[in-house]
Amino acid sequence: MDDLITSAEVPVLEKRILLVEDESVFAKAVKKHLERADYKVYLAGDLETAREQYKNNSPDLVLLDMRLPDGSGLDLLSEIKSSITNTSVLVMSAYGELEDAVSAMKLGASDYLKKPIDLEELIINVEKVLDKSELTQKLTNSAKREQHATETVEFLGKCKEIKAVRDQVERISKLSQSTEVIPPTVLILGETGTGKDVVARLLHEKSSRHQKPFVHVDCASLPKELIESELFGHEKGAFTNAHVARTGLIEAAEDGVLFLDEIGELPLDLQSKLLAVLERRTLRRVGTTQERPVAAWIVAATNRDIESLSEKGEFRSDLYYRLNVMSLSMPALRERGNDILLLANHFAGQTSRRYGLQFENFSEEAEETLLDYPWPGNVREMKHLLERAVLLSGGGVLETNILGLDKKSEPKLEEGEMNDDLTLGEAELHLIKQALERTNRNVSKAARELGITRMALRYRIKKYNL
Repeated sequence: MDDLITSAEVPVLEKRILLVEDESVFAKAVKKHLERADYKVYLAGDLETAREQYKNNSPDLVLLDMRLPDGSGLDLLSEIKSSITNTSVLVMSAYGELEDAVSAMKLGASDYLKKPIDLEELIINVEKVLDKSELTQKLTNSAKREQHATETVEFLGKCKEIKAVRDQVERISKLSQSTEVIPPTVLILGETGTGKDVVARLLHEKSSRHQKPFVHVDCASLPKELIESELFGHEKGAFTNAHVARTGLIEAAEDGVLFLDEIGELPLDLQSKLLAVLERRTLRRVGTTQERPVAAWIVAATNRDIESLSEKGEFRSDLYYRLNVMSLSMPALRERGNDILLLANHFAGQTSRRYGLQFENFSEEAEETLLDYPWPGNVREMKHLLERAVLLSGGGVLETNILGLDKKSEPKLEEGEMNDDLTLGEAELHLIKQALERTNRNVSKAARELGITRMALRYRIKKYNL
């Protein structure tokens, strides 16, 4: 696994400053000084040019003179602040223009400087305003993300498969002890309801980013017409009804963890855009060409066989390879043996404590029913089912009848020819046995004969205990 480990560094992008100043000698001196401090500077000597430069370059800061040939800097300031962007404005006013400076502060300017301006002092003030703006943006983003500061992740299980997952989580979480180095992407595989989201939160909790944001994005539930805007954000006017600029969920994750759940449902046209984010570590909001850095550690999950989908052209193979740098496979609940009873007791006890009931245990017959049931909805199904059972029973010993489950066992088939009375599961089992016999248990060759992926065949071998 070590030879697959890669890391990335967050690109440091230049801060953009629009300098609106009609005195060309002073403007050139300020531009030169700012560029030496690694800022990207755009010049405008009047309001008309300033409006065009502002629209085309989306500056992080505007250095704004109050008196311009075609009007007052207050007009431009008012327009910038009414557009609800993250752009800060630092006003420059000459002696005798104090009233303009006061008006500018009331309109939302971050600060003002009196002319003549010391260039070193200017740099200090620019840095101060930009730092404050970045902090404000982080606080705004925090309102959009889930808060898990006091939430403890419970990852229960004693079976060997869960122990293996737990060991992998520990190893992956220690790959980077610094948030400045982004750990490799992780792909979590497993059926619906197996706890892929719990593993993602556990990776976050055990990593050096545990005090940073955790943003859970369910790709399957995002409206198709809005999914690009939700993920990447948009600028004002980017499309109909885009009345204000909006930060996307990728940006909201900041330097924490971005969990892309059900990544297999992401439309093909957005897969290329996500691939570009993973490769370049930057994104572009809808409606702009401006690049923004992406520092989040990306963890993805899916219940679909995206390796097979990529072979069929239904999922980008290059994105699959980029996501699958490291992978974790969650076992189905029916494969976890006595973990079924461990989890059942946990969920029943949790519900009884929440509602002040007295759950004792399961009857012997109820335990057998729990163990025999195939749990198609896995852990999620069990949690909801036992919550209902405890509430209906009022506590005490839970009997089989209150569970509302029918005993169902996996299909069994003796060696022999297939016949017309076989169920779908029995026919599947028979075909897999034949393919494994013909190929001397060569899983790759058997999978090719059956027309499925190695991952799908390995799952079925475990399912039927072959």
